Amino acid sequence: MAQPQATIERAGPFRYRIPQESRADMRTDGIMFLNDSLFGQLRADMSPTQVANVATLPGIVGCSLAMPDMHWGYGFPIGGVAAFHATEGVISPGGVGYDINCGVNLTRTAVHWQEVQGPLERLINTMFARIPTGVGSKGGLRVTKPEFEQVLLTGAQFAVRRGVCGADDPLHMEEQGALAGADPGEISARARERGFEQLGTLGAGNHFVEVQVVEEIHDERVAQVFGLFPGQVCCMVHSGSRGFGYQVCTDFLPVMDRAASKFGIELPDRQLACAPLTSKEGQRYFAAMKCAANFAWVNRLTMRWHWMQVFAEIMKRRIEDCGFGLVYDVCHNIAKFEQHLVAGDEARVCVHRKGATRSLPAGHPLVPLAYRQVGQPVLIPGDMGRASWVLVGEPNALTESFGSAPHGAGRLMSRNAGLKLRRSNEVREQLAARGIIVQARTGSTLAEEQPEVYKNVDDVVAVAAGVGLARPVAKLRPVGGIKG
Repeated sequence: MAQPQATIERAGPFRYRIPQESRADMRTDGIMFLNDSLFGQLRADMSPTQVANVATLPGIVGCSLAMPDMHWGYGFPIGGVAAFHATEGVISPGGVGYDINCGVNLTRTAVHWQEVQGPLERLINTMFARIPTGVGSKGGLRVTKPEFEQVLLTGAQFAVRRGVCGADDPLHMEEQGALAGADPGEISARARERGFEQLGTLGAGNHFVEVQVVEEIHDERVAQVFGLFPGQVCCMVHSGSRGFGYQVCTDFLPVMDRAASKFGIELPDRQLACAPLTSKEGQRYFAAMKCAANFAWVNRLTMRWHWMQVFAEIMKRRIEDCGFGLVYDVCHNIAKFEQHLVAGDEARVCVHRKGATRSLPAGHPLVPLAYRQVGQPVLIPGDMGRASWVLVGEPNALTESFGSAPHGAGRLMSRNAGLKLRRSNEVREQLAARGIIVQARTGSTLAEEQPEVYKNVDDVVAVAAGVGLARPVAKLRPVGGIKG
């Protein structure tokens, strides 16, 4: 359906505003954190209209927000953040996304780049052989049906019990790697069928396992607390809840569509289908979404475990001699109840982050104890050819964005446009000429995901730092990776 147009005005450094008054159906302003370059790159992208659409939803508190990596998504923009009143607000699958709890984790080692440079190609090829990739990939972690229920209920704690991660690793994860209140009774047979054999698999698209080297340190004190040093080899895993989470979203979209009609919620876009947080439909989706979030945490931890086995084997070291440590694991696509200041008062709100990362400052009670003196690590992956960043949460994030920051570089053009730009073999050769070794399961993936289809992540990080959402700590250069 045709969607009402809204006015966009510049509202100061790194801010563009969509005033509430510019559309009759908006309940609040829309705020987009952008510089002039990133704003110009939106061009025909409809994501600003999506920011305005989100501002029409019942019970929204504060503004409808978009991070610097914003672009068009299903219902909400990718990079969208919105908080809803606990009793008067709604929950929307479009505000979470199909890939529930897509996210990243970062693992440090005690190994210097000079030691890995020689066996790098063998390392990447062995990673590619051991970690299942591609759309229908299976077999990363075999579980029984009773164990699968435990995955959905307990997330990272299941991974601890299976020996896929250490007992301390959940202490370095958002929500300690598990959302309470998951209900496997809300999961369809089809979702179980799709997810049962997909634990520990990468999937396709922009997901990756990437070997990175710490190239620059921007905050020595915080980097030391995070265990990062120049020349250090790290590994970043980016994936989500695979076909399981996709099916959960698919199952609940018609439920939420009917609920919106039942509760008289007028939607400018049916992709924003939602239900009151207090309704049976809203609570059912929330419980199912938590199952998918817990699945995703085990999925990422399992791939990290595979990578650690491969790394130790290639480096001819014992696991315990590699200095592995989980820096952090953070969600991108999630809805959660959190405490935030609303109009000067503490309030419990449901924060939707759709392609956004949590960012909490020093002293916040949800920051892991090991990092509480400096703040939460904020991980912003780049692309296959450009750097990824580690930042740390800043106090402004609590007042500006409900404790949120960007989640990546942000797509600049479609996958089809990437296919027309350059063939996969050419992408592989150009990256190899720069010393970056990549492997992908399908012939088109590298073309679809080549660096040029993404915005420059340095611009995204500069805006996040300029607004005060997060502060740069370290820049990590990619040296090799695998994709689906």
